[in-house]
Amino acid sequence: MENHLKNNKIHLKVLTILAIAAFLSIGIFEYWAKDVTICIDDKKEIIRTREATVKDLLEKEGIILEKGGYINLNPETKIKDNLTIILKRPKTYSIKIGDKKIEVESPNNKVADILKDIDIKLDDNDYTYPKLDETVNPMDEIEIVKVDEKIEVVKEEIPFEKITKNTDKLEMGNTKVAQEGKNGLKEIQVKKIFENGKLVKEKVLAENVVTLPVPKIIEKGTKDFFVSSRGLTKYKRSFVVVATAYDLSYASCGKKPGDKHYGLTALGTKARPGVVSVDPNVIPLGTKLYIQSLDGKKDYGFAIAEDTGSAIKGNRIDLFFPSHESAMAFGRRKVKIYILEN
Repeated sequence: MENHLKNNKIHLKVLTILAIAAFLSIGIFEYWAKDVTICIDDKKEIIRTREATVKDLLEKEGIILEKGGYINLNPETKIKDNLTIILKRPKTYSIKIGDKKIEVESPNNKVADILKDIDIKLDDNDYTYPKLDETVNPMDEIEIVKVDEKIEVVKEEIPFEKITKNTDKLEMGNTKVAQEGKNGLKEIQVKKIFENGKLVKEKVLAENVVTLPVPKIIEKGTKDFFVSSRGLTKYKRSFVVVATAYDLSYASCGKKPGDKHYGLTALGTKARPGVVSVDPNVIPLGTKLYIQSLDGKKDYGFAIAEDTGSAIKGNRIDLFFPSHESAMAFGRRKVKIYILEN
């Protein structure tokens, strides 16, 4: 009986010692334990730990930092009370530049941070969709617009103008090129804006005239008179025609003396020197003319359009001569006709 009581006392002492040891252990743990906040993406958890370093704590908690992920502390950082560990897992995003698309990974969700992670640098004029300060979700597309500016110098012709000047040195109806025209040249400074290699805008910065254009000067005749045997003779217009000759012979007019209309003109007047046959659509019958020679020979002189002929069409006239010999001698030549004022 005494031995039994003695054993119970020993057993009670052992339990008491164990209890005291356990209590002391808990107290020591509580004394050395630290509160650490672990933030993984949007999830937050507070853990009480006695681990020495961040690396030890993550290993103990089974937290693996993925390749391309983010941690705000060095894994060898010593654990201290109220420490905050921030972890971000990598996420996949689509990057578009022009017609090219690539998939990238970044632990961040802000456009500027994502581009920084993948080492894409933007120039001052470059921009993105969405904007740099906006956030995106995994698999969202980020479009990058690379803006380039080039300044080019373009050469452009300046068209010359045509100037008509009246001159009394030329007969009315005649013109003459007094000065040939020549285009000028100017240089235009143009700023061209390209987005991802495509031209989207042009802006003229400056223009510089290299050479001035030279105008084409055309002189237009206003002289409405010519010198004839009667002195200064006024006219309405002048032009060059082909002239032939005819007479009253049968070979020339196809009529013989005694034939009806022999020796008469289309107006019923008597054929005589100074009468010419014309196309009425060009020169109305009854028009007073002056026929000027162009080959240095004697002018036919003053005339009147009173006759017509089946072969006289357009810019042609037939001049009457008193004999067949004189008509044959005239032949066929170009002459200048002056339409006289009545």
